[in-house]
Amino acid sequence: EMTKYEMPCHNQQLNNNINSGQEHPMKQVRFANSSSTNNNSAPPVLSAPDPTAAPPQPASQDSLGPQLKLLPLNDQIRELQTIIRDKTTSRGDFVFCADRLIRLVVEEGLNQLPYSECTVTTPTGYKYEGVKFERGNCGVSIMRSGEAMEQGLRDCCRSIRIGKILIQSDEETQKAKVYYAKFPPDVYRRKVLLMYPILSTGNTVIEAVRVLIEHGVQPRHIILLSLFSTPHGAKSIIQEFPDITILTTEVHPVAPTHFGQRYFGTD
Repeated sequence: EMTKYEMPCHNQQLNNNINSGQEHPMKQVRFANSSSTNNNSAPPVLSAPDPTAAPPQPASQDSLGPQLKLLPLNDQIRELQTIIRDKTTSRGDFVFCADRLIRLVVEEGLNQLPYSECTVTTPTGYKYEGVKFERGNCGVSIMRSGEAMEQGLRDCCRSIRIGKILIQSDEETQKAKVYYAKFPPDVYRRKVLLMYPILSTGNTVIEAVRVLIEHGVQPRHIILLSLFSTPHGAKSIIQEFPDITILTTEVHPVAPTHFGQRYFGTD
């Protein structure tokens, strides 16, 4: 049965009310300054960078609110960001460094998922107080560049289900248009790790989240995993969906939009 998209969109049964009120609260872990005290203050108006002005600087996390979570910065992450941005980087080095940075983002994204405390017995009979993460998660990659992040997620979650969305800009209207979407059949019960490496305008992600909502997913159960974001992109997504969580390594007016072409060797 065809939907409003040009290609059939599977799993269209909607059930927004299932499990409502019974969800495990999401735990926020290891993020410094993630709870901003001035949540009600409007973010600053962002304009296009002036080429004659000083070089654009990364935006602060606080200016975009607690929904945006930045990976704790260290010299390793800074070097990976630098190599990915460098136009002289070979494709082999680009893919290697991108995979390393993706893995770090995925690991931190998993830290945002709910967990419970548990006790296990060690081989020596010792009772160890630990934690275990709740089941019921899935990945969704926004094709094509989002597919670069799938292996990093599988490396951390061996048998995780991964859905896909294909969104492209209409040549005439320049609006983002959904061409294909396929998710796990019970996606509305799951926490969704949405994968898209570069947030430039935010329009593609906004369309993808709308499709997930049509399939019964609540925005508060979506964690967007990305590598680089512009202030405008992050702000657009958060204004549209205030309950979503965005995880990225850097918020900067200049995003490496060549990422997909470089990663897949189609530049």
